[in-house]
Amino acid sequence: MRAMMAVLGMCVLVQAAGAQTIYKCTQDGKVSYGEQPCAAGKTSELTVPPAPAGADAAKALARDKAQLAALEKQRAVQAAREEKDRARAARTADATRQKCERLRLQLKWAQEDAARAGKQASAAARLKARRQAESLAVQCPA
Repeated sequence: MRAMMAVLGMCVLVQAAGAQTIYKCTQDGKVSYGEQPCAAGKTSELTVPPAPAGADAAKALARDKAQLAALEKQRAVQAAREEKDRARAARTADATRQKCERLRLQLKWAQEDAARAGKQASAAARLKARRQAESLAVQCPA
């Protein structure tokens, strides 16, 4: 509320300053502007248009504040959306990493079983180990 009163007060002061007469002086081809007529040279009085009313400035300020609030709200929504996307991506990456670790562990166990198995069971164990390796290569290419 104080800020709005300060802005309105400034508008009143600006309006009072704008009401003064301004003189344009031309002397020896040089142009100067001042609050008093020239002592020598050509003098012309400039008319200054009135400053905008304080109510218009207050409306413009209120409009700007509303626009700022809308932009801040939009930025907050965008930031929340980006944070949600980052969290989702982190969960997905973690799930993928766990799945790949599980497949690597299954491959290791299948290879150990193939190494310990007898001749007949060895062929089945080697087949199982090879399939585990293929599954790991397809699902975790790195």
